[in-house]
Amino acid sequence: MSTSQPLVSVIIPNYNYARYLEERIESVLGQDFQDFEVILLDDASSDNSAEILQRYRNHPKVSHLVINDTNTGSPFAQWERGIALAHGKYIWIAEADDLAHPAFLSHSVRALESNPGASLSFSGAEIIDAEGIKIIEDYDYYSNHNITSELQIYDGTEYVVRNMFWSSRIYNASGAIFRKDAVKPRFLEESARMRNSGDWLFWVKIAAAGNVIEIHQKLNAFRIHGANTTSKGEKNGTLRLEDIKVLEYIENNFDISRYKRIIRHGTFIKEILRSEISAPKKAEILATLRLRLGATMWSYRMERVNKLLLPLFPKLPSIANDRF
Repeated sequence: MSTSQPLVSVIIPNYNYARYLEERIESVLGQDFQDFEVILLDDASSDNSAEILQRYRNHPKVSHLVINDTNTGSPFAQWERGIALAHGKYIWIAEADDLAHPAFLSHSVRALESNPGASLSFSGAEIIDAEGIKIIEDYDYYSNHNITSELQIYDGTEYVVRNMFWSSRIYNASGAIFRKDAVKPRFLEESARMRNSGDWLFWVKIAAAGNVIEIHQKLNAFRIHGANTTSKGEKNGTLRLEDIKVLEYIENNFDISRYKRIIRHGTFIKEILRSEISAPKKAEILATLRLRLGATMWSYRMERVNKLLLPLFPKLPSIANDRF
């Protein structure tokens, strides 16, 4: 490709998504904004992903093609490698099983270029199934929150406290563009040791590095299917153990009130008790939550009381009340 520095580096990390790979790559190459390089990464797939990727080796937009001989064990290790190879001012991690509207990059880059204090831009998504059929109309709850503006800018630290403490508001990497210089040394070190929640921790750090831009348009297609790493982690409980590490990081590094922490711990316990995770794993998760965050069943009871009081005291902490 050209020796000039691209404005955007598009990282496409793949593991066993051969059935989606060509459509994904073409949705990147078909963007109406074209100042980008593509970095193709494969984490030792056992399907025919490598064969598909090799077809793009000599494409003028492809700057790197790296096919691992052995699996790293973490998708976030691939993120780390891709970012290290990237030359662009901005990074887009375009997950191999998702898709993008042709205007995704143009809207995202324009937003970041117009707001140099922002570290991250995130757009809405349509939710699709394994076959590409739309299954959720308003996953972003724009209508529920009366969001009518096309674009909104938030202070990154406040965004973490209000939108990222309850769950990862940046729920899909494919919908985000971030500044490469917002990634500080060792940013991904802890995330790379995770299989499920490393993205939540990463987005917390990126959001806190500047302002956060939300683009209130559905410019991304987020695919939810049984093969997702997150889906597997939900079933076996490993996701929840990693979630505890993220909550601990947020509580140690951001100003979260004691009461809000208790309510958040209570919602966590409620979700574990209602989940289909095995009883021994539930016990392990609850013991870890108590050890790392001091959460007990008292937190759960407080969360139940808090929910009953919300109609009378609407400013009490909850995911709905905190949401920007």
